[in-house]
Amino acid sequence: MAPLSDHDRRKQISVRGIAGLGDVVEIKKSFNRHLHFTLVKDRNVATPRDYYFALAHTVRDHLVGRWIRTQQYYYEKDPKRVYYLSLEFYMGRTLQNTMINLGLQNACDEAIYQLGLDLEELEEIEEDAGLGNGGLGRLAACFLDSLATLGLAAYGYGIRYEFGIFNQKISSGWQVEEADDWLRYGNPWEKARPEYMLPVHFYGRVEHTEEGPKWVDTQVVLAMPYDTPVPGYKNNTVNTMRLWSAKAPNDFQLQKFNVGDYIQAVLDRNLAENISRVLYPNDNFFEGKELRLKQEYFVVAATLQDIIRRFKSSKFGCRDPVRTSYESFPDKVAIQLNDTHPALAIPELMRILVDVEKVSWEKAWEITSKTCAYTNHTVLPEALERWPVYMFEKLLPRHLEIIYEINHRHLDVTALYPGDNERLRRMSLIEEGDPKRINMAHLCVVGSHAVNGVARIHSEIVKSTVFKDFHDVEPEKFQNKTNGITPRRWLLLCNPGLADIIAEKIGEEFMTDLFQLKKLLDYIDNEVFIRDVAKVKQENKQKLAAYLEKEYKVKINPESIFDIQVKRIHEYKRQLLNCLHIITYYNRIKKEPNKKFVPRTIMIGGKAAPGYHMAKMIIKLITSVAAVVNNDPVVGDRLKVIFLENYRVSLAEKVIPAADLSEQISTAGTEASGTGNMKFMLNGALTIGTMDGANVEMAEEAGEENLFIFGMRVDDVEAMDRKGYNAQEYYDRLPELRQVMDQIRTGFFSPQKPELFKDIVNMLMNHDRFKVFADYEAYISCQEKVNELYKNPKEWTKKVIRNIAASGKFSSDRTISEYAREIWGVEPSAVKIPPPNEPRD
Repeated sequence: MAPLSDHDRRKQISVRGIAGLGDVVEIKKSFNRHLHFTLVKDRNVATPRDYYFALAHTVRDHLVGRWIRTQQYYYEKDPKRVYYLSLEFYMGRTLQNTMINLGLQNACDEAIYQLGLDLEELEEIEEDAGLGNGGLGRLAACFLDSLATLGLAAYGYGIRYEFGIFNQKISSGWQVEEADDWLRYGNPWEKARPEYMLPVHFYGRVEHTEEGPKWVDTQVVLAMPYDTPVPGYKNNTVNTMRLWSAKAPNDFQLQKFNVGDYIQAVLDRNLAENISRVLYPNDNFFEGKELRLKQEYFVVAATLQDIIRRFKSSKFGCRDPVRTSYESFPDKVAIQLNDTHPALAIPELMRILVDVEKVSWEKAWEITSKTCAYTNHTVLPEALERWPVYMFEKLLPRHLEIIYEINHRHLDVTALYPGDNERLRRMSLIEEGDPKRINMAHLCVVGSHAVNGVARIHSEIVKSTVFKDFHDVEPEKFQNKTNGITPRRWLLLCNPGLADIIAEKIGEEFMTDLFQLKKLLDYIDNEVFIRDVAKVKQENKQKLAAYLEKEYKVKINPESIFDIQVKRIHEYKRQLLNCLHIITYYNRIKKEPNKKFVPRTIMIGGKAAPGYHMAKMIIKLITSVAAVVNNDPVVGDRLKVIFLENYRVSLAEKVIPAADLSEQISTAGTEASGTGNMKFMLNGALTIGTMDGANVEMAEEAGEENLFIFGMRVDDVEAMDRKGYNAQEYYDRLPELRQVMDQIRTGFFSPQKPELFKDIVNMLMNHDRFKVFADYEAYISCQEKVNELYKNPKEWTKKVIRNIAASGKFSSDRTISEYAREIWGVEPSAVKIPPPNEPRD
């Protein structure tokens, strides 16, 4: 029997929604209508991109009625609204996710098939919306999906970057960046809303008058909103993500017009519009550039005006004078700060309440702190935002005064510790020094009613180290909210084969209640289910192998272990430790070429920040090792190394379902949570990892014996910091490690330039903050355990099933329910808004 075509296989998948005949006919008509109008305008011959846009507009038509109705429903009911403020939303592609959440996927698939086209081919034409760097931006995207699915009145607010995260090209083994011109062909999912355009002020000075302080002589930039619909899963709720774009006002640079330099004045409009030009490509690193500070204030100032407009003009406000008072503001508005990037929301809300609305300082502070809550995403010191005071003085003079006043009152309250000036210095929002700096994390902690970390271990570290002094004073402020991922994108969309065999066994409710996956434990000894899980994984591996062969011209053995580490390139994530294992395994094969080795394909992918020299060297090392290993005839197909170019959301959706082994190997205490770890677990990979971030809770849920846990724990790392880490000791004691390091140092992997990797060697030997060698031995022996288990496919697959069954906790639906109840004071709702074709009650 011939293998099923992708189309025929997709038709069998129930969880994608039954294709009703009426739907299919309707979609074909709509598609042809959109295509006709595209072509009437432009050309006679349709390109694949024309077909993609016709389909996108067809699917969008199904959204707008629900979108309008949802917003109308919020206006009538006037619930408390949740505002998720983030400088990053890493959304990826929208078409397939929208079809799934509207229950249209199978109908669209059938309609497109009947028109002689291939749905998957059209989906590949869509550009990723790459408006994020990694975990933090992708978390925001998962959260929006869950907020809509849980029926919460929520809005994502951010910046519509003209250029998102750069496209990564590998050229002679090095990363080169190119601009991500994602809007080149237009974006069918966004709607410009010029009628809600708002002014944002910069520079100027503060005048102190009888009526209070006035911020005057400012430069104005306009914020133009673009709205993108965010559909919940089959509940007819469609929320809004509103992204701001910078526009120069028409009287921009009036002085130049007056002296007759009209051309230069128009050209200078670019200066204002540069604010939303490009995403800063740093992950877990602070770069104190003025343009970045402008971006942070821009999103905050526009968003707060919007929030206040909506608060004042809600239906409730029309008949009730209470809305001219801000008393009820915290009962109607929750603002979540995704890291410190939108921290200026705190002084900006104070400025509006005190200077504009004439609320007393005390009342304004109570309102502000009851409204705002802050999520901390990292404990790495180089990632913490510390802005120079002189930059505020110039750019945001009134906000600087407000921050000084907040600090003054904060340190008064903190005088519970008389004479402890060291503590006061540590807790101040202002760091003395040259230059003086504003500690944005301290501002967030002081100005929020809740502060949370993103995994249990991280939240404990936050309380015991970074914010220890604050926790001593207000322990009740600190919470944990372990991250999660949306099972719509990260199971149903990317792995329909797995979703389907799960649905066969336990029904379809797990899509909105992932804890139901526990029921799979009833099938742990079911031979048919074990075989089905293994078969789906094998099909996913074959599909990825075919893709990589087509894209990268590399032939890979689908029977090998697919060992995958995909994440931003960073020293703390220890891609170098992975590298040392690759070289060690290579050396073992070379040493005993006739021995049986378990074959491996090791894939590493991720972007390095353009200015991060060490990260770029790490990529060059990986590609150089790959060049040697992949071309050594002695090795054959027992070991292959692939650097996955331009890792992004749409590539993750292909790679993760095909993984056997997930590498989560950061030094204990450095990865706040991780979310890729959860995606791999849900998609049937086993984890090799340290007790760091959410790995700890994954091991707790699945049983530590069902993960490959190795290496130092946080306590061991702290003990080593006290004692002192000595890399030389490991180099001297471990012959295999010594051989690997000597090969890197003497140019075995860079014969043209023997010195090429001297910076890496020097770092590893003399100043490795992340203690790679200290975990080398444990990592290598743990990898041997991986090989042993892989030789027993049935036992391997049973561990896989135990992991999938234990992944329910890591749904972002659970995470968002906890935020809703424990921070925002709102209840998730199972109410299904009636669809547009039914009359409202």
